[in-house]
Amino acid sequence: MKPGLESIKNIIAVASGKGGVGKSTVTTNLAFALKAKGFSVGVIDGDIYGPSQPGLLGSSDKPTGQGGFIVPVEKEGVKFISMGVMNPSGKAVIMRAPLAIRALSQFLSGVLWGELDYLLIDLPPGTGDIQLTLSQQARLTGAVIVTTPQRVALEISRNGVDMFKTVNVPILGIVENMSGFDCKHCGESTPIFKTGGGASLATKEGVPFLGCIPLDPEIMASGDEGVNLVSHHKGQGPAKAFVDLADKVIANQIEAKLETSEPKEIEVVNGKLQVSWEEGKPASYETFDLRFACPCANCIDENTGVQILTKESIATDISVVRHQLVGRYGMSIHFSDGHNTGIYKFSKLKGLENGTRQDSFSV
Repeated sequence: MKPGLESIKNIIAVASGKGGVGKSTVTTNLAFALKAKGFSVGVIDGDIYGPSQPGLLGSSDKPTGQGGFIVPVEKEGVKFISMGVMNPSGKAVIMRAPLAIRALSQFLSGVLWGELDYLLIDLPPGTGDIQLTLSQQARLTGAVIVTTPQRVALEISRNGVDMFKTVNVPILGIVENMSGFDCKHCGESTPIFKTGGGASLATKEGVPFLGCIPLDPEIMASGDEGVNLVSHHKGQGPAKAFVDLADKVIANQIEAKLETSEPKEIEVVNGKLQVSWEEGKPASYETFDLRFACPCANCIDENTGVQILTKESIATDISVVRHQLVGRYGMSIHFSDGHNTGIYKFSKLKGLENGTRQDSFSV
């Protein structure tokens, strides 16, 4: 069994703009729905401060260690890791952001996931350090955005869409959760929190709409009791909504791979960076120009945007030593002068030969 993400076929982030929209519940039931379709599935509980996957999955087992790596907990065939199972005391996790980021990095690279078809990452709400770290350290297949129909939730959910677009992560779609209460007695549906907002947001943002999840007591009860809703209801009632969601995620994930805008190949040839894009022959970049275009805080003042680096300070014979991919949206370049802190976005790198400004690379 291999550690880290190299044997995982698809990594999908499940995100939301604000808390309380049921993102973790959607993650859990999507995982069970994918498992019911015969896929191997894992879940990372990325909400370090407020982990909920152990309760939703219904497991209080503790992870074990093997060869310096973490062996994930398993519930009904779904592997998962969470700060909730790493913190048996149940006390509040009080730590600064750098330590939370380190914990997420450990979940990404230090867990024996083995071969998985899908790894779902249940993110905390917002667009902060943890979301950006994930986008940089994992080559995400795509992101699913969860919202409720209310205007406040929709407005904040738009921020999540914008963030993933910025870092070149395909939006697999938007899910509208708590989208109407279906009465078991009269059969009528009551839009307690309105309805249609998720579809409207998807249309405005030009991304797929994955469907609606009803506001149903059975979903709540399954989460409270840690019961697999999909297998217990055999795809009927509210469980069917998650099975349908899994079908759409699978279809959109395949399409997203076909539409990727990443380079086909990146090489260092005779100290120069060469990039082969989908639409043309390899582009060769002058190393001096790349170094001068570095967008990092050592080369560009973060507050004013004024360039600190001068051409006179760059060696004329500078060369590229190697490159390192940063998520799906860019790369860091290691130069012969030891500098390697800039992130060059693919979307801007294409235009550098035509005089793209160096500050255009910043995320």
